[in-house]
Amino acid sequence: MRLILTTLTALLLATVVGVGATWMTTTRGTEIGALTIGPWTARPRTGTADVDPYSRATIVRNGELPIGTGDGVAFTATADDKKKALDGRCDVIVSGVTPPARFWTLTLYDRKGHLVANSLQRYGFTSQEIVRQSDGTFEIRIASRSRSGNWLPTGGIERYALMLRLYDTPVGVATRTQRDAPMPTISTVGCS
Repeated sequence: MRLILTTLTALLLATVVGVGATWMTTTRGTEIGALTIGPWTARPRTGTADVDPYSRATIVRNGELPIGTGDGVAFTATADDKKKALDGRCDVIVSGVTPPARFWTLTLYDRKGHLVANSLQRYGFTSQEIVRQSDGTFEIRIASRSRSGNWLPTGGIERYALMLRLYDTPVGVATRTQRDAPMPTISTVGCS
């Protein structure tokens, strides 16, 4: 009887630890195969047959369709360059350049992966519609209230994530540094 009780306790403990570890990695992500440049993180293998099981579980849980390796790569940021969480009540500036790509999009999502509702129904920018400076750099201001230039409204949500998708780009599994892929900077410049 004692052997059966010990076995059942061990099985229950193993199940709780296994389910808990899987839940943590699918909700918070894992660094397996991740490419991190500044505040931006990508998982270039998610669109391949070599995807790790935790990333596959995250994809299934979120219901997202990853970009295939031959098509491009998606970078996500949830904090600025100083590791401060992105807050919709603050003014945040995304500026600089992107790695070489035929086309790119920058989209704002809430922490559950949904587009952030706003009265303008503006959820992001593309490389074709962004207003650039004469040297080719750009500046996007992300804030709850209207700003001049490239403005992306946050709707005043507390936390959000930015996703930069690069299509038809050499950035991928072999990329390792900011020199290989110059990513835009993210700066929090003030909070209301």
